Amino acid sequence: MTGGKIRVLVVDDEPLARRGVLMQLAGEPDVEVVGECTNGLEAVEKIQELAPDLVFLDVQMPELDGFEVVEACAPRGLPAIVFVTAYDQYALKAFEAHALDYLLKPIDGARFHAALDRAREQIERQADRGVNARIAVLLEEMRRDRSYAERIVVRGRDRILLVDVSDVDTIEAAENYMEIRAGRQTHLVRDTMQNMEAKLDPRRFLRIRRSTIVNVSRIKELRPLFNGEYSVLLSDGTELVSSRRFRRNLDALLGD
Repeated sequence: MTGGKIRVLVVDDEPLARRGVLMQLAGEPDVEVVGECTNGLEAVEKIQELAPDLVFLDVQMPELDGFEVVEACAPRGLPAIVFVTAYDQYALKAFEAHALDYLLKPIDGARFHAALDRAREQIERQADRGVNARIAVLLEEMRRDRSYAERIVVRGRDRILLVDVSDVDTIEAAENYMEIRAGRQTHLVRDTMQNMEAKLDPRRFLRIRRSTIVNVSRIKELRPLFNGEYSVLLSDGTELVSSRRFRRNLDALLGD
């Protein structure tokens, strides 16, 4: 801490979620927000550069997710962490079992301030190796136990369709819906891009831009563009353009 203030970094790829955390922090006289990050890679750089006392860290993000951020920063330079998540109840029980602080989206004000108070106590005790050890155990458990969706539920007026994820070519955001293209069929599912991405195995599906997820097995060709983007050609002839923000995902694919 500098000047008695807790230096806070807010990490979330959703602008509204970051704004919500910042609003909760605005009335705290002992808190200084030193930065905001929109993805995991940026978060690692800022943690190393700014050495914040406390990080509100989203779990599901592009580039690196929240757990990969922790792995990249540990064991040195790991600040106090409050995880921010839209995970299901199974994952929330895992946080609770290891006595790790988390905030469930949408964030409740009372729970937020309770988490902030516990973070203050942890920071006053300086480095808390017990917390870091519990995070390490949680990472290992979630890596071992996590399972991904094999089918996507599509609800219609008079039927419920189950679409195998192996049949899916692309998923694209369409206002409040996800447009799922599987061969010649297109389905609409009411969901968010972030939730959909979390359900799918990242070894099989890649987010190539804020609004688009692609089945890796459908990618036939990548053509680098001048501005850090890729032209992504699928096996059925569909051509998409990745965004620079998600280039790391495709670079990792090339590395494999």
